[in-house]
Formats: sequence, structure tokens, C-alpha cells
Amino acid sequence: MAFQLRRLALALGFVIVIGIALVALLAPWITPQDPFLQNLDARMAPPSFMDGGTAAHFLGTDQLGRDYFSRLIYGARISMLIGVLVVVCSGLIGTTLGVVGGFFGGRIDAVVMFIITCRLSIPLILVALTVVAFVGSSLTVVVLTLGLLLWERFAVVARTTTMQVRNLDYIAAAWAAGCSRPYILLREVLPNIVHHLIVVATLEMALAILLEAALSFLGLGVPPPLPSWGLMIAEAKDYMYFSPWVILVPGIALFVLVLGINLLGDGLRDRLGATRDA
Repeated sequence: MAFQLRRLALALGFVIVIGIALVALLAPWITPQDPFLQNLDARMAPPSFMDGGTAAHFLGTDQLGRDYFSRLIYGARISMLIGVLVVVCSGLIGTTLGVVGGFFGGRIDAVVMFIITCRLSIPLILVALTVVAFVGSSLTVVVLTLGLLLWERFAVVARTTTMQVRNLDYIAAAWAAGCSRPYILLREVLPNIVHHLIVVATLEMALAILLEAALSFLGLGVPPPLPSWGLMIAEAKDYMYFSPWVILVPGIALFVLVLGINLLGDGLRDRLGATRDA
């Protein structure tokens, strides 16, 4: 029963993430209207399934009369783009540090651990807010800021797993065959720890999306008029008492995406762990 539930959770997470990713990729072709087009005569129109709604706006309009459904679809592009780019940036930094420290050990590992400890002592959200406030809000700044701050989990996992595999027989065989250190690191060590890093990547992706939403909600994330889900929530907070759907729609979308990523990560952890143990 528990195994079937885990399989169901993995399948559900996979469907959610792939579905939202496809929506993000196909956004220019499936949006019913221009997400940036303003129409003040139609501002704060309710969804079509509510009283006063129209078929022209399935999820209604925002405070500037922009089609909410179209902005929600384009918001998926922003969230997925930020999640993927942050994971790539932080994964490269953290995996490199972790593998080097775990493989060579000694003073090199001590330096890597010192760098990781320094990073863990830095308040994440405070530094992100400070950087964005001084440099300015843009998609590039948000991605680089989060990418340079979310690498420590990759480093810790890569270091620990590298220390576990560096003394195994196939590593000793590679040394005996005269393989170089770069070859052993790239062809022997990294392929055998990548299943752990995939799980970390899903967790970091969900965290990056939530942090971007938090920054956008505070006005320091993706700048308007880009339809970020966090920015949509921030813009809707003044109208939530009279038009609660304007904050519920992006909030539910953000919840579903993060839930799907976490379910996918948990499922991959169980499946890949079982495969390796077998």
C-alpha cells in the first residue's frame, strides 16, 4: 500500500511539473489574449464562472484590465525559467566545491568546509533583499542572486557522497589503470553521485521559485509588467477582500507547482535510492 502511494505521488508530481512546463513552453500559442494589454474599462472583471463574468476572460482581469488567465500562463514561464536557471547555477557551484573537497580531502576539504560554513551563516533572504535593493530588480539579477546563494545543499551532498565512493573498488581500478584525476572525477565519481544531486535539484528548484515569489511580493523581484506569480499576488493584496480570486488564482498556481516539484523529488529519491541499493 505504501509503495503504491509513493508511486502515485511520483506520477502526480511528474504530471504536474511536466504539465506546467509544457504550458510555459507553449505560452505564446495558447494564451487567449495579450497578457500585457490593458483595458481600464474591463478592470477587475470576475472570472467567467462567477456572477458578472464574461467568456472573454476565463479568470477575469486584474486592476489594469489585463487578462488574468493569460498572465497566469506567462507567469508559469517566469517561475519555471527562474527555477531551472537557479538550479543550474547553484548546482555547478555546489557540485564543484563538494566533489573537489570530498575527493581530495585534507586542507582542500577544510577550505571547502569553511566556505560552506560561511555560506550557512549568511541569512539567505536578507542578503537577497539587500542585493536586489542595491543593484535593482530584474530577471537576471534575481537568477544570479539566488544562484549564488542556494548552492550549499549541493556542496554538502556532493562532498558526502564523494567521500563514500572515492575508496571503492572501481576508483582504485581507475587509479591502477593510470587514469588522471579529471578523468576519475568526471567519468567515475560524478556519474555515481548524480542520482543524489537530482533529488537536491528538485528541492532547490522549489525553494528558488518560492524565494522569487517572496522577493516579487516585496517589490524586489521580477519587475512589472512581467507576470510573475509573486508579483501578481503582491498586486492583488489591495483587492483581496472584495475580489479574493485575484490572490487565490496565482496563490493556488504557486502552491500546485511547488507541491508537484516536491512530490517529484520525493518520488525520485525513493526510486533512485532503491535502484542504487538493488
